Amino acid sequence: MKDDDEIQWWFEENTGLKKIAEIYKRTDRITVYDDVLDGRFRDRLKLDNQTGSLTITNTTTGHEGDYKLLINSEIKRFWLFVFVLESVKEGDSVSLNSDLTEMKDNDRIQWWFGYNITVIAEINVTVDRITVYDDVLDGRFRDRLKLDNQTGSLTITNTTTEHTGYYELKINWEIKRFRLYVIGEFKNSVSVKKGDSVSLNSRLTEMKDDDVIQWRFGDENTLIAEINKRADRITVYDDVLDGRFRDRLKLDKQTGSLTITNTTTEHDGDYRLLMFPGEIFFSSKAFRVSVYDSVHCCGPTEAVIRLVLSALVGVATVIIVVYEIRSRRAE
Repeated sequence: MKDDDEIQWWFEENTGLKKIAEIYKRTDRITVYDDVLDGRFRDRLKLDNQTGSLTITNTTTGHEGDYKLLINSEIKRFWLFVFVLESVKEGDSVSLNSDLTEMKDNDRIQWWFGYNITVIAEINVTVDRITVYDDVLDGRFRDRLKLDNQTGSLTITNTTTEHTGYYELKINWEIKRFRLYVIGEFKNSVSVKKGDSVSLNSRLTEMKDDDVIQWRFGDENTLIAEINKRADRITVYDDVLDGRFRDRLKLDKQTGSLTITNTTTEHDGDYRLLMFPGEIFFSSKAFRVSVYDSVHCCGPTEAVIRLVLSALVGVATVIIVVYEIRSRRAE
């Protein structure tokens, strides 16, 4: 920012524009109005005093909307979407919560799915009607959708990877967005010797300009690395989980593949790759990594192979010994 710059951040709602933050370089004053709009921004706004950029922490769906940045007399606009991210193992059930305690008499609720936005369920309280469209999209939701007639929340039972994607809840004129990914069976299993490196392949040849890739580990889905091509940013969170990944993670900036170097048994577990190739669509892959100690040999497949080879060597040795004995007797 220059010495005479003035920066203002505004948030637009149905009631109009509300100023939420500003910087005046002349007077070296930074002000955050985090008590406006019922305090939804309280303790969540941070202004960069060098660039004027605004950070919103601990986001909720209440922060979704239209933001305006006024730099002196120039205006820049942002539209922020806030998603609820849910994950579930294939075959389990998952509930997408409407956050309502009870619907009103004139409420209308609709649930939509996918990039092309297909309605899959709705409740019209006025006419007391609940409808589930479980035959749409090739019947992937057939006999799997349940609507709570009090709150409008949606439950998907017996999930498959086909239910991974973008869900939108419309409550009258308000919208709440969800991203659900269903973790399939770990078909990508990798075995690595302790101390060696292992690479988890994204299967991409090259990331696009707007791609975002995330790598997550364990049952808690802890974020350990990500690439944001939009922001031209590569981040490795190697201090999480007591630092077990510190100085061990390498991301391929072209493909998004992840390499773990100098592996230990602490790196044994489940890894998930989330790929966000567009604004609302995304896909996922699952990997299971087994780290074995050289003392205990290897993975189950290699162990069986070695056992068979040992048995064959033993049989061959016995045959040779018997042959020698018979030869000497013949002599």
